[in-house]
Amino acid sequence: MSRRSMDEELFKIKGQLLVMGQMVNRIVLHAVEDLRTGDVEAARDACHQDTAINEKRFQIQAHAIVMIALQQPMARDLRLLASVLALTSELERMGDYGKEIASVSIRIGNELVPHYPRSLFAMAQKSTDMLTRALLAFVDDDVNAAMKIRDEDDEVDFLYMDTYTELMNSAIHDGRLIESVSHILTAAHNLERMADRVTNICERTYFVVTGEF
Repeated sequence: MSRRSMDEELFKIKGQLLVMGQMVNRIVLHAVEDLRTGDVEAARDACHQDTAINEKRFQIQAHAIVMIALQQPMARDLRLLASVLALTSELERMGDYGKEIASVSIRIGNELVPHYPRSLFAMAQKSTDMLTRALLAFVDDDVNAAMKIRDEDDEVDFLYMDTYTELMNSAIHDGRLIESVSHILTAAHNLERMADRVTNICERTYFVVTGEF
């Protein structure tokens, strides 16, 4: 395969990664909004979106594996394709987090719920924004941007602690809220884990460009 053809195929794969990232953000934001509104039917619809994310993962991985097997790329191209395989797994897991958040809405159903902390929704906005920018940094080989995004994970951790504290205080003051608080904390934990996985994407960008972990 010529250099031009290789670049064209890599460009296609990067584009599909961005599409997969958009799919992940869509399910997460959809699920969090359904949690806020208590829309169980919409939450069930969000759960189904995870299947499309899984299919996209296999599609991208198959493309990358064929290129590795047939083109025998070296150096940076090989690091990129190996990282694509890793990133699709990260994104697929984030999609699972979105599905789990949607499942929380379904489990809560008609339960008495506390006032939702603003920090919970801020976590969703921050995590999805980080993912979008991390994937763009990966596509653009922008190591400086990737490292800055990685450091933003601390902000999500602080938001998680704020969410945890506020929800636990609600449960302490009203024992009827204990079960629903437990469910909502599961959603918050999934958002916190999503941000952790975004840092893995950032570190992969560093690896592709520098050859070092």
